Amino acid sequence: MSRLLMVCMVIVISAGAASAETLQLTLKDAIGRGLENNNRIKAALFTSQAARQGVTSATSRYLPAIAFEETLVVSNSPINTFMMKLDEGRFTNNDFQISNLNNPSAQHDFKTALSIQQPLFVPALASMRELAVKDAQKSELDLEAARQGIAFQVFHTYLNVQRAAAQLKASDQAVADARENMRLATVRTASGVGLKSDELRSRTNLSQVEQQQITARNNVTLSRMKLAQLIGLPEDASYEVSGLLEDVSVPEMNEQVVTEALQNRVEIKQSQTDLEKSDTALRLARSEYLPTVGAFASYQLNAQDTPFGADNDAWTAGVSLKWNIFDGFRTTSERKRALSGQSAAREMLESATKDVRYQVKESYIRRDEAAKQREVARNSVQDAEETVRLLTKRYENSLATMVELLDAQSALNQARANLVETEAGYALAGGQVYYMTGTFVKEIRK
Repeated sequence: MSRLLMVCMVIVISAGAASAETLQLTLKDAIGRGLENNNRIKAALFTSQAARQGVTSATSRYLPAIAFEETLVVSNSPINTFMMKLDEGRFTNNDFQISNLNNPSAQHDFKTALSIQQPLFVPALASMRELAVKDAQKSELDLEAARQGIAFQVFHTYLNVQRAAAQLKASDQAVADARENMRLATVRTASGVGLKSDELRSRTNLSQVEQQQITARNNVTLSRMKLAQLIGLPEDASYEVSGLLEDVSVPEMNEQVVTEALQNRVEIKQSQTDLEKSDTALRLARSEYLPTVGAFASYQLNAQDTPFGADNDAWTAGVSLKWNIFDGFRTTSERKRALSGQSAAREMLESATKDVRYQVKESYIRRDEAAKQREVARNSVQDAEETVRLLTKRYENSLATMVELLDAQSALNQARANLVETEAGYALAGGQVYYMTGTFVKEIRK
């Protein structure tokens, strides 16, 4: 008795553990996990961080550049040996002898130098930094686009999991109905009032719907694997989704919706950033016509025998101005290229604006279409179910043929599958409206 009790307890505990391991995954949970774990979003985040470092790098060009240098030079060149002795403070009257000047012995010099360069007026630096800022803004928008895209893809895939499960349920019902039709045909044949051909037709029909059931079962497996991949779960993770397709309510279509879409859509913001970037590129090209001014200074130690030695020291400081008078029309060509890029960016912004207006209106039209199709599909299922019910009774009373019954059953199976598709399509169309207005993540997670 005690052994039986222990076995029962083990079964109960095992069942409880298995239940605890099954994740109850709602749509909001799936989207949240996708936004947190998806590899494409992580990649976009790292790209955005890299772009922000580009701003820091461009800003650093305003700061002084300080360099330390230790150099060893060995030479018997008259000029080099002359300068080495001067730098080291070892020059004597004997070095002015002609033989020593023309044929000096080899000399070596350890030079320790600390130098600094400070840009004072470099017009290109401001534009270069602004380009880096625009690149960082563009990468932030790319991150937002990735978040919106992955969130919608998770939503779509979640609906596919629900749809596949509903299709499998409809397929299971079709198999059960086919088996019942085969049973009826077998009973009638056995009792001598039916035809053997009816039994064979029903068996063939059962084989066909069983094949469809296999495909439906695989569709469930594959859609679950795809969803797991998107949200960062293992492919074999055990989870359950909501069993019902979810409707997504949307606001009424009006011009305000379109206006908000133009303000929220990432594609519009990206095009605006590209236009601003092209303006900056034009300023950068024009800055090449201007001069640059910089300051420099250095302090050096020279020694004959030891590195970092100080036989003598010296310093240098100054200011330099550089003005590029003629560069083979390179600057002019760069300016013209920037102007063309600016025009192209302006046209792309106009195109993106038109696309968004069209896409928003199209999404509302498609949603209305999906709602009507769903209503028609629901009525179709009701009619098909009633037709099968009537023909089943007629067949049982020898008033209808098996061909008529199987045709009606096939129509019912198709109507059920179509209803599942239209239910999923209607929910997807609602999400598509929010996606096209650029507010999908905000609205779907409310």
